[in-house]
Amino acid sequence: MGLNFGSLLVIINDDIRLFSVYGQHNQTGRSIILNHMERDLTSGSVLKSIVYFSLPYFLSYFLQTLYGMADLFVVGQFNGVGSITAVSVGSQAMHMLTVMAVGLAMGATVLIGQATGARQAEEAAETIGNTITLFLIVSAVAMGLLLALVGPIVSVMSTPAEAVPGASAYLTICFLGIPFITAYNIISSIFRGLGDSKSPMYFIAVACAVNIGLDYLFIGVFRLGAAGAALGTVVSQAVSVAVAITVIRRKKIGLSFSRSDFRPKRSVMARILKIGIPVALQDGFIQVAFIVVTVLANRRGLNDAAAVGIVEKVIGVLFLVPSSMLSAVSALAAQNIGAGKHGRADQALHYATAIAVGFGIAATAVIQFWAEPVVGMFTKGENLEVVTLGSQYIRGYIWDCIFAGVHFSFSGYFCAYGKSGISFLHNVLSIVLVRIPGAYLASVLFADTLYPMGLAAAGGSLLSVIVCAVAYGYLKKPAFRNVFKGERGY
Repeated sequence: MGLNFGSLLVIINDDIRLFSVYGQHNQTGRSIILNHMERDLTSGSVLKSIVYFSLPYFLSYFLQTLYGMADLFVVGQFNGVGSITAVSVGSQAMHMLTVMAVGLAMGATVLIGQATGARQAEEAAETIGNTITLFLIVSAVAMGLLLALVGPIVSVMSTPAEAVPGASAYLTICFLGIPFITAYNIISSIFRGLGDSKSPMYFIAVACAVNIGLDYLFIGVFRLGAAGAALGTVVSQAVSVAVAITVIRRKKIGLSFSRSDFRPKRSVMARILKIGIPVALQDGFIQVAFIVVTVLANRRGLNDAAAVGIVEKVIGVLFLVPSSMLSAVSALAAQNIGAGKHGRADQALHYATAIAVGFGIAATAVIQFWAEPVVGMFTKGENLEVVTLGSQYIRGYIWDCIFAGVHFSFSGYFCAYGKSGISFLHNVLSIVLVRIPGAYLASVLFADTLYPMGLAAAGGSLLSVIVCAVAYGYLKKPAFRNVFKGERGY
């Protein structure tokens, strides 16, 4: 089914069932009212919408985690410690870059969602076009800058001498692939803003499968080591983007724009960056906090370092649920805010918080009783000291899963209102006032156990929850919502 918006053409395929649209046109030829959407997040059960939207998001995050672990696993099968360390260092740097790119794309997701909820097709098209232009510029600048900084980055990461050549090659190849990483995030942000979280999941699944196959080819057959791992990553990203573009064209679910939609508009780009930059920065600071904690653990000895490393991997998987709630709330609330349905946006926050907290309580209870078996899965049986220390650390850290579920959901809500600065604020306060100083004091005062170091993370999240509760009270005021409504022009 196709609907002509003059210079804007929207073509929908019933198999994908992203939209079924009927429009009214103004004198410019663009649709200004979208009366019916099969995946409309502004009607129906809020709880069902959250579950429907968050599950693909969860699976996407899980696949991305698997994607990142594949390089390290395959390299470990065919190469020595030097290559393993090179990939570990390089992947840590790339992970920080990726999460910041995802954070920056949040601005596009929210604005597209608001325009979609408000049935403003012209604004949606303009936002999508400017998002593409903006990210192309950002990717070109980032690629050039990071390629020039490969040496300093490897040095700052305190890379062992034997791993420096491999880490440098890994980062050089991955930085050359930044345009593909950027393209994937553009496509994902557009789909999610339109209410579709399934398609990005399919695209990352393709990338994950191709990456694993290419890792065995480049590393196992061609013996390229760390460079082979990077090459597999970049090529798989390129294949994923190519598949995404092919699907959009063949299934006819995409948008074709006029040139004016891609022309940079300061006001549109400023709104995208106003939301995206704080999210990108907060994600970057969180990664820095993880690195600081890792350094503190390294100073305590090899067993402590190994224990913290194992627990961070486990926590990373468990936190996929709160992360999915953040993404679901941001997209669902954005559409409802755009439609003027603030009550449904609040419901999305409440349901997501309940789901995340319920999961956090269950995970915390399980870990308190079965910490040793969970940690023991990642280390050999004779490393009893690592299992003991890891069990202490995760029993303290796991409480963070409850509090994080709350402030992650709030962060999605704040982003939906274009107030990502609040999310940035509470995360920075948490890191600077509690997480890092708490972890440092715990490492100095409690030399025999890692349990207090784990609690430092939970304490930081508790502070975030308090800040979020205060900010939410402000956003609930009618005066704020009237101002927001005026700013959006609804």
